[in-house]
Amino acid sequence: MPTPSWKTSRSASSKPAEPWFVVLYNDDIHTFNEVILQLVRATSCSLEQARAFAWTVHTEGKATVYTGPFEECLRVKGVLEQIALVVDIRG
Repeated sequence: MPTPSWKTSRSASSKPAEPWFVVLYNDDIHTFNEVILQLVRATSCSLEQARAFAWTVHTEGKATVYTGPFEECLRVKGVLEQIALVVDIRG
């Protein structure tokens, strides 16, 4: 009996659909100031917005801290991970 063959085609121009989200998770290691400063570095958001993100992460366990194209989400994730923050990308 012949073995079925499965073909998966993906054109070179196909990109992951937007939007993508960077999710930051709470931990008991980093201070609020560390998280706030790294959020500003990663996303160029204001200090006020970074404080709001940090508070949401602290009280709810996680927060979406960036929304955008996949490539930019990868960059943001990389900057946040520089200080070992727990981050995920969702699409």
